[in-house]
Amino acid sequence: MQSAKQEERMSGNQTGPVTPSGLNHLVLNVRNLDESHQFWTEILGFRQVGELKASPTRPNPPRMRFYSGDHDGKMNHHDIALIENTALPPPPADWAMSGMPMAIGHIAITLPNREAWLRQLAYLQSRNIRFNRRVEHGMTHSLYINDPNGYGVELLYELPRDVWEGDIDAALNHAVAVPTEGPEALEDRVEGLPVFQTAQ
Repeated sequence: MQSAKQEERMSGNQTGPVTPSGLNHLVLNVRNLDESHQFWTEILGFRQVGELKASPTRPNPPRMRFYSGDHDGKMNHHDIALIENTALPPPPADWAMSGMPMAIGHIAITLPNREAWLRQLAYLQSRNIRFNRRVEHGMTHSLYINDPNGYGVELLYELPRDVWEGDIDAALNHAVAVPTEGPEALEDRVEGLPVFQTAQ
């Protein structure tokens, strides 16, 4: 039995926008490409897969590099790209979840699972990366840091769908702050987490 939306798509009688399957990639303006390259590769673990090169039709391209995460052992054409713009203003002195003078609030990056996420947290702490926030959200457990340009970066792992899909709005509104320094910043609670369901 087909749903009304499936029948609408197959008939070609589209009455509204097609819902995308998701975001494909993100391009960030950065002040210093080499500095940002180091952050996105050596700190966050992305791999460079390409770089914009001069050609007869584009003799003076901007400095731009392309990066991929790990997609089941394969590289994507790019998940994120960095393009140098030396005219960008300096980053704010401190990062905050809201009220920043930045067009992008933060960029969320998914780790494959809880174990990989915990290993990444330990690695970042060993590199003396400042943990701005640690939060148990209703649908993810998250760490917030920032890049050299002041962009917020959320590193997360997803909780199982059956934890949050029963009431997505309630899960989005759930947030428990977790320590950001010392050994406690590397702990992750898995027992006693709430399960979100709409009232029947």
